[in-house]
Amino acid sequence: MQIVPDGGVTAPLGFEAAASACGLKSSGAPDLALVVSQRDCSGAGVFTRNQLPAAPVTLDRETLQSHSDRYRAVVTNSGVANACTGPAGLEAAREMQRLTAKALNCDPDQVLVLSTGVIGVQLDVAKLEVGIGQSVANLSKRNGSAAAEAIMTTDTRTKQVALSVELPGGTVTIGGMAKGSGMIHPDMATMLAVLTTDAKVGAPVLQRLLRSAVDRSFNRISVDGDTSTNDSVLILTNGASGVDVKDEESVARFSEALDKVCLTLAHAIVRDGEGATKFLTLSVVGAPDEEAAVRVAKTIATSPLVKTALAGGDPNWGRVLAAAGRAGLELDPGRLALWIGNERDGELQLVQAGEVADWEEPEAAAILAEPEITMRLDLGLGEASATVWTCDLTHEYVSINAEYRT
Repeated sequence: MQIVPDGGVTAPLGFEAAASACGLKSSGAPDLALVVSQRDCSGAGVFTRNQLPAAPVTLDRETLQSHSDRYRAVVTNSGVANACTGPAGLEAAREMQRLTAKALNCDPDQVLVLSTGVIGVQLDVAKLEVGIGQSVANLSKRNGSAAAEAIMTTDTRTKQVALSVELPGGTVTIGGMAKGSGMIHPDMATMLAVLTTDAKVGAPVLQRLLRSAVDRSFNRISVDGDTSTNDSVLILTNGASGVDVKDEESVARFSEALDKVCLTLAHAIVRDGEGATKFLTLSVVGAPDEEAAVRVAKTIATSPLVKTALAGGDPNWGRVLAAAGRAGLELDPGRLALWIGNERDGELQLVQAGEVADWEEPEAAAILAEPEITMRLDLGLGEASATVWTCDLTHEYVSINAEYRT
């Protein structure tokens, strides 16, 4: 498995991309991205569990229900979420799909649609039509980075990656781009990801592998505990490599590479969290089962008190234990142990048998001053474990979100 230099959605064979600025963003920045396969694709998607899904989510779920092997494109706009926009919003999403299909000379149900931005604002279809036309005219293997930039909202940098992996039948490539910075929480968030691959993978297998990859990556990150109306992960596979993913070994290797692509993008989202200065890898071990470990880890990762302590470099271990204690799992305080660490200093034990261990404040402060930190909580209840990733919560986060619509 190898990283493709400067890789993204156009790294796999047969994929092109483009971007345009059609005026949905008041800044004039690029706000429409198009990813197109030169040949028909199998497709799969995983979407938000928010009970108020945006119009594109509703439309993509409907489109993917056909289990077609004919998908050709994903079109994404930023600046307007097309969420909480009623019947007019759904019609705008359908028109976005139709306009793209017309420009590409394919059927509407061969196009998937994504939106991100401000909730409650209607999409300007006339602007979309101009942007789609411009993007179709500029499709190129070279424009993967431009597409990754066009889907950004409060992101400070693009998020893209590609990996090549050797399967028994030959080499395949998986590429991806994502956006997300705030409103990020397990079960996904105001986060979009488009994945592409030139492997030959049937839709049922593709859906299963994508769900598994998302559960171990995008569903284990949190910036602020808010789950969005728009979060979506889509994958298109066009088989241009001629390599089948059918036998057990091929499926296992492909799945491992897909997991790595998703995890790389998920980590990039957390590192670019709104106002974030710290990246925390949080592991819960000694749990009775994985579900319990995930539950405890997510509760700690979304605690405002834990996240603000992290921002201030405060080794306030009591906040961590308090968060674990409200996760709904029966705990034995006498079995709890907690460590913090970083690559330079190693691990420092803060809690032993549920009480403060022998450590000095300067030691802990030095560890927490680093931008990348680890935390390990042992529940002492079993052999299961889980890891989630989060960031700190700073004054800058409040500033960004207090002024988001201005």
